[in-house]
Amino acid sequence: MKLNVGLIGLGRLGRVYAHDLAARVAGVHLAALADTNAKLAEETARELGVPRWYSDPLAMLDDPGVDAAVIVSPTDTHTELAVAALGRGKAVFCEKPPALSLSETQKMKDAVARAYGFLQMGFMRRFDAGYAAAKKKLDEGVIGTPIVFKSSSRDPYRPSLEYANPKSSGGMIMDMGIHDFDLARWYMGEVSTVSAVGGTLAYPELNEVGDIDNAIVSLTFANGHIGVVDLSRSGIYGYDIFGEILGTTGTLRIGYLRETPLFVMTKNQVAHDTVPFFMERFRDAYPAQLQNFVDNLRNDRQPPITIDDAMETLRIALAATRAQATGKAISLKDGIS
Repeated sequence: MKLNVGLIGLGRLGRVYAHDLAARVAGVHLAALADTNAKLAEETARELGVPRWYSDPLAMLDDPGVDAAVIVSPTDTHTELAVAALGRGKAVFCEKPPALSLSETQKMKDAVARAYGFLQMGFMRRFDAGYAAAKKKLDEGVIGTPIVFKSSSRDPYRPSLEYANPKSSGGMIMDMGIHDFDLARWYMGEVSTVSAVGGTLAYPELNEVGDIDNAIVSLTFANGHIGVVDLSRSGIYGYDIFGEILGTTGTLRIGYLRETPLFVMTKNQVAHDTVPFFMERFRDAYPAQLQNFVDNLRNDRQPPITIDDAMETLRIALAATRAQATGKAISLKDGIS
């Protein structure tokens, strides 16, 4: 029997999820869509052959024909929707970040406990072939003890000012960097101290909403090992996502920039194309994590990325945001909220 899923949020990423659930994930039936833009919800439902659509996400959660909710709405709506879904007995997949604050995330955690519910967080890089292979190599001890973590996330252009507004997105360090911080914990363990520098260097119009476009975050892990994350919205040459883990007996390098396996070599130039954006770079990771979510529910398995993972990763993102704003190193023991 297929799992009946309802999806909430049909923005840029939500539409990617909708298409994946409709065509690329086995064992699932995309039963309903919800978006506050009623026209978009209706048009997308007709395009994908989804039987029901809603302009009110809470109404979709009341649908008895929906067993699980996939939440891809703006970050500031995650808590209300996840708590409502869990309270109605629905399993939940929630896109990162979990919320804009630890207190809101705690409400989600409490709702999981009250309902004895299932909530899996969406950090798709763990399901990317390169990042997953690196984790396997680490666990096998191929590079010895990992001592330095490096991660870079560069978008080819800035998002809309509406999207970038920290009131809804949490700001660049949280919205972009949370993937890198999740990988830092996954590969290296818990973070103890964070420092950060950054600014609005390429797109002065971001000052209108109070966001930045470039940042460098330094991490010290609980075991004394170190890491650095650089974030940019001005990687104009393409979507550039890569990482390195330096160990005592070797190094792992993850990622690629060339999209097509082709070099064009002429008299005065050797050139290749670049990855356009996240939809292409992680085209297989997104359905892989959704497949994992569906398989976990159908086989009564626990989620591999829990609300506790999301909370600790959010704690790092909030500390980094505060460090950038204050110019001070922030200890994660200092009561980040």
